[in-house]
Parts: sequence; C-alpha cells; structure tokens
Amino acid sequence: MPPDLEFTGERFVPGAPGEIVYEHVHRYAFVRELASGRRVLDAACGEGYGSALLADVAREVTGVDIDAASLAHARDTYRDRPGLRFAEGSVTRLPLADRSVDLVVSFETIEHLDRAEQAPMLAEFERVLAPDGVLVISSPNRPEYSERRNYRNPFHRHELDREELAELLAAPFPAQRWFRQRIWLGSLLAAEAPAGRGEAWEGGPARVARGEPPEAMYFVVVAARGEGSLPSALPGLSLFADREQSELARHEAHWREKIRIDALAAERLAALDRQTGHIRHLETICAERYAEIERRGRLLDTEREAAARAREDAAARAREDAAGAARECERLQRALEAQQRIIDHRQSLRWWVGLPWLWVRRALNAWRGR
Repeated sequence: MPPDLEFTGERFVPGAPGEIVYEHVHRYAFVRELASGRRVLDAACGEGYGSALLADVAREVTGVDIDAASLAHARDTYRDRPGLRFAEGSVTRLPLADRSVDLVVSFETIEHLDRAEQAPMLAEFERVLAPDGVLVISSPNRPEYSERRNYRNPFHRHELDREELAELLAAPFPAQRWFRQRIWLGSLLAAEAPAGRGEAWEGGPARVARGEPPEAMYFVVVAARGEGSLPSALPGLSLFADREQSELARHEAHWREKIRIDALAAERLAALDRQTGHIRHLETICAERYAEIERRGRLLDTEREAAARAREDAAARAREDAAGAARECERLQRALEAQQRIIDHRQSLRWWVGLPWLWVRRALNAWRGR
C-alpha cells in the first residue's frame, strides 16, 4: 500500500487543514450535477479525491496526472469505485482519444504551467471533448490572490487575471459562464422548500444594503464551443460547508486559544507588575544600603586617615626619642670615656708620684684663701 501523501502546497490532499478544504471540495461539489451520467476527465487529478466524488454520479471518470506517486496512491485508495480509472500523462498530451469525454474539469491546473503551455492545454481539452462537451476550469485571480496580498505561491508558474484567462478561452471555448469563488463567513437563511431565487446582504447594525459579489479569489468558468452546449440551469449561488463546520470550529478554537493566551498574558502582566513593585522596593532598600555603605566608607576613610596621621606622629616621636636617646648615649659614652681616662690616670705611676704635690697645692690654695 502506498504511503500517505504529504501536503506540500502543490497538490491538495484530504486531511490538510484550513480554508483550502472548502475551496477545493466546493468546486467538485459544484460540478457534480454537470457530471451526472457523463464521461468525465479530471485533468491533473492529484490524489484522486475529486475524481472519486464525481465517480459517484458520472458514467465514467478518468483521472489524469503527471505525478506517478499521486496516481499510485489514488489507484490504491479508490480501487473499489466503479467507473473510475487513473492514467499517467501531461495535460498538454492527454492519453485519451479524440472526442472521448463529455466533461473536462480542470481545477487549479493552468497556473502550474508556463505561459507557453497554457494554450496547448486548452487545445488538448478541446480535442478530447465531444462536440457538445463542456469544460469547467478554475484559476486564481492574480490581482487578488497574489498582488493585493503581496504573496507568491512557489508552485505557480504563470498566474492570470480575468482578461488573460478570458482571452485564452475565447478561441476554443467562446461560450462561457463565469463564477467568482472565495471564502465567506456569514449567516445563511435557507428556505425548506426551493425559493427560486437567492439574495445577499451586507452591512452592520447601523445600515444594510444589497450585497455585491466580492472580488474573485478564484474564477470558475463553465465553457463550451457554443451556447447550446452550456447547461441551461446553473445555480446563481452555491454554498458549501462540511457538516461538522470544521473551519468555523477551527476559527473558534483559535479565538478560544487567543482568549486563553490573553488571560494568561494578563495574569503574567499582573505578576510582572507585582514583581516590578517588589523590585522597586528592593531597589529602594538597596539604595539606602548603598548610601549607608558609602557613609560608613567615608567614615572609615576618615578613621584610616586619622590612624595614618597618628602612626606618622608616633613614628616621628619615636624617631625624636631615638635621636635623643642616641645623643644621651653619646654623652654618657663620652662621660664614661672621660671617667675611664681619670681612672686610668690615677692608676698610673705618674699619678701616684705626683699625688703628694697635689695635696701640697690644695693645702697652699686653701691657706691662701683664708
């Protein structure tokens, strides 16, 4: 069994989320009535889901695609559908005989071709269609799809505006009925019995008016060689939605998630506000602590300066005391040396010989002093 195909953006596959589901499936739903009882070609059928939808009402359906992996997936997935077959081939060289089909559907194919290949594709459609056959083709409207949104689809080779598409269709399929397609969300009032006409409104609580069709995101054209081959009763309005309203549910889920995230963000902001208040309180405390530290630092600097001056004064006094002590030591040393000289002298022979004469002089000086 071939593996499931991955949605790359080039070919729609069932299971891809978003508005693209409505856009692609609606086209096949729109054309089912035209396919009823007819031989149908689904050109560039991709995964094959559209061919299978048409096979429920058509006489036979041939899905043609150039991608072998997509065709292998289609043959395996839809192998039980009667009247449905798949063939590999290019839309510019279809593997079908001339005038072998009554209806050709080509949805979102033409923009994937180079400009030079687009007219040959339409020529191939004309070749395989029966004389009264019908072509239903869709194409993105380049001014809305790409230019207004400043968007580039990397899988598109050459997109068209309305005039360019009409010019390509003019020669092979001059009879045309144009439809505009785009995603629309609003309110639907539907009669239980067919009402015979449709209406659209737009506006708001202050004013309503007849609604005009919006600019086409895609054009869907029902075309044929002549007016007589066109269906006589095409709907003026076609609406499509899945029963589960999955796209609306997806939007609602997104809004619920947004509300949840907004509430969470509000809680986080409130917590941040509280934290900001706490931080400011801490900043105030820190500023006070820094001021106290600076005050104490200045006080400590003053005390250090005073201590340094005291040390310098003490050192100066110590130096002075040391100098005084040194001078006293020198004085005492000199006195000691003098005393030692006296002692040495008195211990000499000369002193002892001269001692009697010393006593005589002192006695004479004393007698004279009287």
